[in-house]
Amino acid sequence: MSPCPDGATANVWGTWIGFATMCVGMFMAILDVQVVATSLPTIQGALTIAPDQMSWVQAAYLIAEVIAIPLTGFLTRLLGMRRLFVSAIAIFTLASVGCAASGSFGALIAWRIVQGFSGGPLIPAVFSAVFLLFPLARQGIATMMAGVLAVLAPTVGPVVGGWITETYSWHWLFLINVGPGIASAILATLLLPRTPMRLSEARTLDIQSLGLMALTLVTLELALKEAPQRGWTAGLVLGLLVLSLASAVGFIRRTLLVRHALVDISSFSDRSFAIGCILSFVLGIGLFGSVYLMPVFLAFVRGLDALEIGTIMLVTGLSQLLIAPVAVGVEHRVDARLLTAIGFALFAIGLGLSAFQTPRTDYDGMFWPQVIRGLAIMFCLLPPTRLALGNQDKSRVPDASGLFNLMRNLGGAIGLALIDTVIYSRSALHGTEIVDRLKAGDMETARFVGLPLNIFAAKWNGSVDATTEAIMRPLIEKAALTQAINEAWAMISILTVAALICVPFAKRSPACAPNDLTARGKCRSFRRRPAAE
Repeated sequence: MSPCPDGATANVWGTWIGFATMCVGMFMAILDVQVVATSLPTIQGALTIAPDQMSWVQAAYLIAEVIAIPLTGFLTRLLGMRRLFVSAIAIFTLASVGCAASGSFGALIAWRIVQGFSGGPLIPAVFSAVFLLFPLARQGIATMMAGVLAVLAPTVGPVVGGWITETYSWHWLFLINVGPGIASAILATLLLPRTPMRLSEARTLDIQSLGLMALTLVTLELALKEAPQRGWTAGLVLGLLVLSLASAVGFIRRTLLVRHALVDISSFSDRSFAIGCILSFVLGIGLFGSVYLMPVFLAFVRGLDALEIGTIMLVTGLSQLLIAPVAVGVEHRVDARLLTAIGFALFAIGLGLSAFQTPRTDYDGMFWPQVIRGLAIMFCLLPPTRLALGNQDKSRVPDASGLFNLMRNLGGAIGLALIDTVIYSRSALHGTEIVDRLKAGDMETARFVGLPLNIFAAKWNGSVDATTEAIMRPLIEKAALTQAINEAWAMISILTVAALICVPFAKRSPACAPNDLTARGKCRSFRRRPAAE
């Protein structure tokens, strides 16, 4: 094979560096959510925010983000990939400065909305770039880069947030975005391919579709936010869900009828894309759920601070990094359906193993479930991404990527609402059951709660004095919370297993493309050899 000309080599390296800067921007957007979540109490104290309003710091970002994600296709057609990314990362960086400079709750919420709307397109834009910038033989490496950073950010978030909170002021939770944001904007401007703007696309913007889509997603997010505390049958929650459903039906009907759709939903007619979106949705439940449940357990049961929690959670991130090269190596050589099945099966096992925690479970008890989940995640992300986007026409990739990533975010939002519902509704019930079993002299329950067994066996007579009750109450509350958390782990494990049902129905994803000489060369050894002449 003749070597590439110097100009071609430089162009290839420029494309890779440009893509890497996009990945950095995406990483910062995802990291920002977790870093801020870790340090909400610090922000609350600094700005004297009422406790019942504190959740809006996260909700404002997430609602704006979920509206922006499906608009990625339209914005890519309007601005081009390079201008979209540079504009989004520049606005995100500016909004980060605005958040850091906020002196009131209202100002912070306003800047968080801007930050979320500008951060939303960064994730699907990166996954679009995988299929728009690279040939098939390089798409596995590009997907690995994007995937590792996308799932690593929530894992390292508690460490970064905890370290910043303990070392600096809360303002640096946002200011850490400034340096990488500026560098990413400059490098992307210089290195990403230049495409002309298509301002004529602005005239095709369907305002009615935009309003219906925004109403669908906003009301759904608000319903999911309120449901765990108010109950799923509360009037407000039911009203929001009905409004969301009605808006969704109106949006789909409008999209199918208009000539220039705001979001191209025709990709769902492709069976593999639809199944890929289902898998993305379920992965969102497991991924966001696991990143949420571990800090809840470690903070409220084990009493660890943010930095200690982050240190324990690094196990998952390190496992992801170790398996990533292996995942890329086999991704083009093995049927994506098989790899997906293996990944989701392992992920379900890792989730299920965490359903057996006790109030004394520590780093050692969490180690292997984290390792298994970390090894599985790359196989839950790379093959389904290829199933969903690998066979799409390039003109449809931005819209398809937006929908694919939206499904993961919606899965995460719905999963967190279900988890909170389990925790809120089951903790009190478990507390009552534990007390009843202790009154009956159940030694196993006493062991689970952490009571001294010799004292329990010798002195327990079914009643306690005020001093003993004061000692036991926090232990019982932690044990009840642990059991509720275990049920939440079991729930998301079962949902992950259920996703395996749809995998065989996806179309076979070929190991190599007939039009790609490089991929064909790599895959030759995996084809049947011709008979000797």
